[in-house]
Amino acid sequence: MTTSTGSPALQPDSAEQAPRRPDRPKSWWRRPWVVPLALVAVAFVGFSLPPYLTGDPGLARVPLPEGVAYYYPLLVAHVLLASVAMITGVFQVWPWFRTRFRRAHRMLGRAYVIACIPGALTGMVIAVHTPTGPVAQTSSVILSILWLVFTITAFRRVRARRFAEHRRWMIRSFALTMSIITNRVWGALAWMILEPQLDTTFGGSQLAFDYAISGLATWLGWTVVLFLTEAWLQYGQSRERRARADRRAGRGAAAPTA
Repeated sequence: MTTSTGSPALQPDSAEQAPRRPDRPKSWWRRPWVVPLALVAVAFVGFSLPPYLTGDPGLARVPLPEGVAYYYPLLVAHVLLASVAMITGVFQVWPWFRTRFRRAHRMLGRAYVIACIPGALTGMVIAVHTPTGPVAQTSSVILSILWLVFTITAFRRVRARRFAEHRRWMIRSFALTMSIITNRVWGALAWMILEPQLDTTFGGSQLAFDYAISGLATWLGWTVVLFLTEAWLQYGQSRERRARADRRAGRGAAAPTA
C-alpha cells in the first residue's frame, strides 16, 4: 500500500514504527545489592561514630599521634563528615531512588558533596600525622586526593548537565567513600596471615608488624575497590555502546524504502 505521494504507507500496528516508550525504572526490590549495601553502611557508621561523639580522645578507634593537638578535632570532623557521605551516598547510587525521587536525590547529592570535600581535606591532614608508618600515610594521602578529585569532578559534570559522566564519577567517589570498610577487612585478613610470622619475618618487632598490617590494609582497601569499580563501569559502557549500535542497525533495517 502506498500514499498519494507514492511513498509506502506506515502500518499503524507496526511495532517498528511505534514511538519507543521510555524504560520504566526497575522496582527497588529488583536491585538486590541495595539492602546489603545500606545495612553495611549503617552498621559501620553505628559502630564507628559513637565514640567520637563523646569528645574523649581515649575512646578513639585509631592510634593518636603525640604532640599534635589539632589531630583529634580533625579526626572527629573527618569521621562525622565521612559518616554523612556514606549514608547519603547509598541513596545516590540507588537507581530506583534516583529516578523516583529526583528532588531528594539532588538534595542528598549536595549533602554528599558538602560532606566529601572537607572530609577529604581533613583526611589529608590526618594521613600526614597518623602513626601507622610511611606506607600507610602515603596511601591515605593519595586516597584523600582522589576522593576530593572524583567528588569535585562529579559535581562539575552534573552542573554541566553531563549526567552520564556525573553518574560514573559519583560511583568512583562513593567507592572510595566505602573503601574504609574494605580497609578493615583487609587489615583483619593481613593480621591473620602475618601474625604467625611476627617472631620470624618481623624479628619480633611489633612496630614493624603493625606498619606492615596498616600498609597492606590501606593500599588494598581502596585500590582493589577502585579497580573493580572501574572494570564494572567499563563493562557497562561497552554494553551501552553495543545496545546503541543494535538500535541504529534496527532502525536502518526498518527504514521504509522508496
